[in-house]
Amino acid sequence: MIPKLNLCCFILSFVFLCLSAQYVPPYTEECRSGMYPPNGPTFEGDVSWYTVNLDLPPNKRWTDVITDKKKDMVSMIQAIRDLADAFVPSGKLIDLVDKDLPLMVDTLPYPFNEEIRGIASVSGVSLGEVVLFNIFYEVFTVCTSLVAEDVNGNLIHARNLDFGLFMGWDLKNRSWIITEKLKPLVVNIDFRRNNQTVFKSTNFAGYVGMLTGIHPHSFTLTMNERFTLDGGYIGILEWILGKRDGMWMSFLTRSVLENATSYESAKALLSDTKLLAPAYFILGGNQPGQACIITRSRTHSISPLELDVKNGRWYVLETNYDHWKEPLFLDDRRTPAMKCMNQTTQAVSVATVHHLLLTTYTTLMEVSKGTLESYIRDCPNPCMPW
Repeated sequence: MIPKLNLCCFILSFVFLCLSAQYVPPYTEECRSGMYPPNGPTFEGDVSWYTVNLDLPPNKRWTDVITDKKKDMVSMIQAIRDLADAFVPSGKLIDLVDKDLPLMVDTLPYPFNEEIRGIASVSGVSLGEVVLFNIFYEVFTVCTSLVAEDVNGNLIHARNLDFGLFMGWDLKNRSWIITEKLKPLVVNIDFRRNNQTVFKSTNFAGYVGMLTGIHPHSFTLTMNERFTLDGGYIGILEWILGKRDGMWMSFLTRSVLENATSYESAKALLSDTKLLAPAYFILGGNQPGQACIITRSRTHSISPLELDVKNGRWYVLETNYDHWKEPLFLDDRRTPAMKCMNQTTQAVSVATVHHLLLTTYTTLMEVSKGTLESYIRDCPNPCMPW
């Protein structure tokens, strides 16, 4: 049985830690060009490819990935420990992670719970800390996603993602501390069954849910966090207290990438499945006009935004704010991104959307080609923090 009071106190403390920014860097943005193929001050490195064999027992699927990334995973976890100790000097926050969060893994759905156990076993990282890493996205993340249709009707899906924002600003490196620790964990993964690709994803080693992926020649999918009062931490607390009728966001995204076979079936699952946390699902299909932003409360879809090329909407773009509302003035990534897209016009390409995105990683997907490519990014000074 999960010690509910301890875990509830931990989640509330952790949320407060996530929202406690130490420094806010300067904010500038401009429309860049000439950086694709990736080069220059924004390019930090390529992302390595791995294979996850879905025919293996769940606790064995991530062995190759984690064996290769073990050192980086331990370093990232230590950074989280250091920040937690700075916030709660008694060390009680980490004690709760090590003592109580392992009990939570029994409540997580199969096969994700067994994959998490396998990751902990191979990495040597405590089970509680691997659980924490895998529920982290339900609390706080910042990202930008877009799907654009070019003049020939081809769809290009792009996203950036930061994972670990507002957890200490590193003045020397001009980046969030956890963000820098996560960059070496970024991997591209080919998920295969019967020796055939089921889907491809850009992910973090040790994280079993999906945030970015392509079901080749069928659909592309990214997920952005939606900030509301009824946020992910509420869903996690309800889960701990025994109310478990909702789906974890990243587990749903992975299930859709793994099991849906069309744009329409993916759209239905993403629109109708009850969730632990509100979210934005950015979905692209394999036919002209097939792209949408699905804005989700925990129970239903709200005001979906569809591609509508005939009426001038040749792209849909989502950050972390409802498309019908103004974004937070301190975090207006939408306005400069739309400005650059509009300057590009519909003569859009992988190269032009690549220039828009700067953060932990950028992923570019073309459903017609079945391709996914990712790059580790750097944000030269001065820059916005995400």
